[in-house]
Amino acid sequence: MDDPAVQALFLPFVDGALAPPARLLWLRARAGHGLQQFRSLFPACAIVAEQSFRPFADALSASGVEACAAAAGRYDTVLVLPPRQRDEARALLARALDHVAAGGLVVASVANNEGARAIESDLARLAGAPTTLSKHKCRVFWRRIDAARIDAALAQHWKDADAPRAIADGRFLSRPGLFAWDRIDAASALLAAHLPEDLAGAGADLGAGYGFLADAVLRRCARVTALDLYEAEARALELALRNLAATAAALATPVALGYHWHDVVRGLPRRYDFIVTNPPFHQGRADQPELGRGFIRAAAQALAPAGRLLLVANRHLAYEQELQRGFAQVRVLADEQGFKVIQAQGARA
Repeated sequence: MDDPAVQALFLPFVDGALAPPARLLWLRARAGHGLQQFRSLFPACAIVAEQSFRPFADALSASGVEACAAAAGRYDTVLVLPPRQRDEARALLARALDHVAAGGLVVASVANNEGARAIESDLARLAGAPTTLSKHKCRVFWRRIDAARIDAALAQHWKDADAPRAIADGRFLSRPGLFAWDRIDAASALLAAHLPEDLAGAGADLGAGYGFLADAVLRRCARVTALDLYEAEARALELALRNLAATAAALATPVALGYHWHDVVRGLPRRYDFIVTNPPFHQGRADQPELGRGFIRAAAQALAPAGRLLLVANRHLAYEQELQRGFAQVRVLADEQGFKVIQAQGARA
């Protein structure tokens, strides 16, 4: 896997500017050639990897590094791959300081077009000016941490800015870095408005996010008996569990809820009577409609013969061919605001 930020992150160790530690923590870890090179040169170094996005965690596992959704403890070296969202990135730097031992190193790598200079400046504000190296269209920068120089108030402020907060007039909890984190996504709202009230039995929400669509299913469809939420981002899934608690408790008939940290394109473990989804179509900046097609294939394989798929997508995304391949009946329920709501039945899988 070619990941320039991962390649740059390990460059100071590979080139000898930094000595490899016996054990390190890696926040937002990702697989890549840089990791493989580091491990081949320094096989004795134990890597504790934290990655809350399941596809990246699975890729790490495939490369021989097991990842957890949340790490604990202190380490002599903490590596960081800050995300694009600024509040989340700042909070991650602040968390790195919580995990680094006295006199230890924090090392971060960011692509130039993902805000590398800004994030480098953020680390300087927290702990003092870092040493910097530019390579692979990225900046890798590191700082040996002196507790006396840490701006503890700023670190706490940045962690607070990333904490779960109420949105949509208090209806839901969300947090920076999640999809449409500070609002109700317009596409999901359109699908919620067109959910058939006769949905019944066991269903699934694929790419559930912080739980908006699942909440709509519970409120609108009284004959649902079970609902499984599948979400690749553990930070979102934790909030979905909290967001659905009150809705589920108020139901006249209990609904069995399941929460699964799972990469949907790998398939689903059971059959369902219905599936709802607002599938992702990008990782990073570029459109990747193959992600949505993967969701459609997973749904077709998991639905019972008479089961229904309810999907919403941007109008420009050409999912119809995949839908026609996977289902006997496909029809558009709504085409508004640049989005289309589609119902598909008769799975061919």
